[in-house]
Amino acid sequence: MKVNIYDAHDRLKHFGRKEHADYISQGCADCIKNRPEEFGNHSLYIFAHCRTADDGSTKRLIWSPRLTKPKAQTNSMLFKAYPPGDTVKVIWMIPAREMWPQYKKGQMLANQLVWESINKFENDRGFLEAKEEDDLSDDVINNIFLQISQNARYRKRMDMMYLNGKDD
Repeated sequence: MKVNIYDAHDRLKHFGRKEHADYISQGCADCIKNRPEEFGNHSLYIFAHCRTADDGSTKRLIWSPRLTKPKAQTNSMLFKAYPPGDTVKVIWMIPAREMWPQYKKGQMLANQLVWESINKFENDRGFLEAKEEDDLSDDVINNIFLQISQNARYRKRMDMMYLNGKDD
């Protein structure tokens, strides 16, 4: 569907890129701030993906910090953050499949990055899912996960002791 820019002014305001960018920035910032402390200042992926609630119609965006790159999927975004700074790199932005034609050049929602992500998803998914040259090694990742597991067990023991009234 081609839309005359003069006829779509009110809708274009509604789909304003600034509000969308602010929402994404806030999602990334929250994910970095709330990442597991065991991640330290290592680079991390921020995976945002849409899920439908139990009512079958309400959708929500789930933001999760990750040490490894997830599989590419529709209705998702992937970023790479480099704490302690505020640098965030966009890896992909893949909308729901039914929305793809709206991101083509000349359309109201045209976006080069989204269109490139869609093309890579369709034609070279391996490129999107390939390791980045600055990814953590498997040994470092395994050590971080081991530390998370040990800390969780320790916290659970402490919680149980507190609930049972032991102070040792």
